[in-house]
Amino acid sequence: MQSQHAAPRPASPSPDGPLVDVGQAEAALVEHYPRLVRLAYLMLPPKPGDRGRRVLTAHALVQRALPRGRTAAPAAPARPRRSAGGRSAHSARSGRRTDRTDRTERTDQAARAGRPVWAGDGDGDPGYALVRLQVVRTALRAGPSRRRGARRRRSGLPALPPPLPQVWGLRLFPRSGGAGELALEQRLSALSGPARAAWVLRGLERLSDDDVHAVLTDAGAADAAGALREADRVPAEYRLLGSPAFDPCALQARPPDLVRRRRRLKASLAAGAALVVCGALFGLPDDGWAPDGAAAPPYALNRSAQAALDPGKLTRVSPAAWKTSARTDFSVWPARGDLAGDTALLRRTLAVWARPGERVRVSATPGTPSGGPAGPPQLLYAGTVDNARVVVLHDGLRITRYAEPLDGTGGAALDFARVDGADRAGASALVLGRADGNVRYLTAPWIRSAGARDLREPGADTADLPLTGGVTPPVAGPALKSGSCASWNVLELTDGTGTRLVTDLGELVPAVLTAGRPGAAREAAGGEASRTWSPFACSLASMRSAGVRSVNAWAFAEQPLPDAGGTGPGSSLPGGGGGSASWVCTRAETWRGGGSRVQAQFRTPGGPSGVVAARAEDVPQCGEREPRVLAGVLWKSGAGTWYLLAAGSRGTTSVTATGGVEGTVRGNLLTLEAEQGARADLEGTLENGDRVSGLG
Repeated sequence: MQSQHAAPRPASPSPDGPLVDVGQAEAALVEHYPRLVRLAYLMLPPKPGDRGRRVLTAHALVQRALPRGRTAAPAAPARPRRSAGGRSAHSARSGRRTDRTDRTERTDQAARAGRPVWAGDGDGDPGYALVRLQVVRTALRAGPSRRRGARRRRSGLPALPPPLPQVWGLRLFPRSGGAGELALEQRLSALSGPARAAWVLRGLERLSDDDVHAVLTDAGAADAAGALREADRVPAEYRLLGSPAFDPCALQARPPDLVRRRRRLKASLAAGAALVVCGALFGLPDDGWAPDGAAAPPYALNRSAQAALDPGKLTRVSPAAWKTSARTDFSVWPARGDLAGDTALLRRTLAVWARPGERVRVSATPGTPSGGPAGPPQLLYAGTVDNARVVVLHDGLRITRYAEPLDGTGGAALDFARVDGADRAGASALVLGRADGNVRYLTAPWIRSAGARDLREPGADTADLPLTGGVTPPVAGPALKSGSCASWNVLELTDGTGTRLVTDLGELVPAVLTAGRPGAAREAAGGEASRTWSPFACSLASMRSAGVRSVNAWAFAEQPLPDAGGTGPGSSLPGGGGGSASWVCTRAETWRGGGSRVQAQFRTPGGPSGVVAARAEDVPQCGEREPRVLAGVLWKSGAGTWYLLAAGSRGTTSVTATGGVEGTVRGNLLTLEAEQGARADLEGTLENGDRVSGLG
C-alpha cells in the first residue's frame, strides 16, 4: 500500500531552533558514536568487495560531523513520539529524558517489535539531531546518483571522500552476515541514496514518514517524497539492522596484498633515496664543505638547540683563570690552537656533534653518552694536528674531539670521553691525535715540563718534550702496539705540586699511574714506584678502551720459593735461582665508577715480567674500600715439583685450600705440593674474623 507523504520542509535548520555549541554536539557524538557510524554505514552505497573502504568512510563522516561554532538545531526533534496505534511520530518535547524506568520500558518495546536496541537513543537532544543531520547530509553527498556520479567521474573527483582515519597494513571489515542480511544489502544497493537513507531512518531511527521527509529535505535531498515512495519497495525487515554484519565498530582484520605492498615500499624507498642524494649534491657549495660539514640534516629547531650550535656562544676561559680558581680541572683550561678563531670550523664541529652524518666515525668510552650538547660548550683547542683539523670541546661531563682532514670531506671523526669529577692529576693532559703509532698530547696550563720514558726501564733517562702552546711533539705510544711487549712508553708531567706519570690507553684522556697500598697510594714518579710498575707495565694493555681513569699497583706480599728455580703458570716463567717471588695487585678505576678491573700478578726473582694469576671485575678487593686481596698460582720448581702458591695481603691470619689441593696454613702465605693442572678454591681468615675469598 502506497504511503502518503507530507509536503517538503525548508532545506536548512530553523533559525528559531535551539542553538547547539560544539561541546554539546561533541557530547552527543561520543555518546551515540556506534549508532551514528552504523547509520552512516547503512546509508553509504554498498559495493562488492569494498566493505573496508565503506567502514573507514562511515567513521570519517561521523568524525567530521561536528559544527564549527554555535549552530541552530533542526526543527524536527531527535526522537519520534509514538501514536496510539504504535506508529512513530515526531515528539514535541525538548530536553533529555534520563529516567531509568522509562528507558528500560522503551528498550523492551523495541526488542518486542524486532527493532535494534540501543543503550541511548538521543531523546530530545538537539545536539544529537544536529550531528545526525550532518551525517545524513554528507552520506548523501558521498553516494550520488548515477547522473551526478558520471559528472564527478568526468571531472576527476573521487566518488567517496578521503577516508580518515587511515589504517595502514591491515584490511578491516565487519563480520559476515547470513542470507537475510545479504538479501537486504542487495535490495538497499538497488535504491537511490535518498531512498536508502529514508529506509534506514525509518528502521534504525524509528522516525515517522513526516520526520524522515523533514530530515531528508534539511539534508538537501531534491525529492524527499519520491525517496519515501521508492523506499516502500523494500520490505520493513528492520530487525536485521541490529546484525553484526552492519556494525562498523565490531571489525575483523586481515592483511592486504603483501607482495604488492612490498613492491610499492621498495619503489618508494628508491625514489626517496634518489631525492635525498640529488638534494645533497645540489646543496653542497663549490669548496666541497656544506655549512654544517659532515652533519646530518637538521631535524629539530628550538632556541636551546640553536644556542648550542652557535660558535659565537662558545665558552672561552681566560689563560690565567686556573691560577685563581678553586678548581683545577678541564673547566679552567683556556682556548688554544691556531684555529680557535675559525668560525666555519667551529660551526661544523658543533653541527656534527649535534647530529653526526652516516659517514662520520663516532666512538665513545663505556658509559659516555654521545648526544649533542645541552648548551654552548667550552672550547679547549682548535688547531692543525699533523694532517687534520682538530677541535676539542668540554661540556662539563664529556670531552669531545672532532677531527676532519685538511682536504676533502671524508674521514671526519667524533670521539667522546667522560671526565666528570676530574681532579688536577686527571686533567693533566688530553690526546690530540694519533698517527703512525705516535701520540700528540695537549697538556694542562699548569704543566711546566713534559718528558717521555719507558716504564719497563725505570733507571733510564727521561726524554724532554718541548711544549708549543701546550702541545707535545709526537711521542711513541704503547696503546697501538701489537705483538710482544718489549717497552711501554709513558708521559711524565711536572707541575708546581710534583711529577706524575700518565699513559695512553687508546682514549682521549690518558690514565694516571699510582703505586702503593689502597688509600695511601702515591703518584708513580719516584724510583720505588717506577720499580714497582716496571715488571707489570705490559699488563696495562688489557685495560685499553675501557674508560680507565687511574691504575694503581700494590705489592701486597713477598713469598719464599720452596726449591731453587722453577717455572710458572703454563711453564712460561723461568726460575730465579731461589729467593722470593713478588705478588702485585693492579686495580684500574674508571671515570663512570663501575667496571673496575683487578689483576693479581705473580713474578719470580729475575723474571722479566709478571704473570696474571687471577683477575676480576667490579669487586672491592684491592681497592680503597676493601684494601685486601688473596690469590694463588700453580708453580713448577727447578726440581720438577708442582706447588700451589698462595698469598694474602697484610692482616690475613690463615689461608685454606680446598678442591684439587687441600690444606691450611697459618699466616698469609700458603705453599702446598700439587699435581699439574690441579684446581683449588682459596679462602682466608682476617684478624677481625672476616673471611676473604680468592680473587677470580
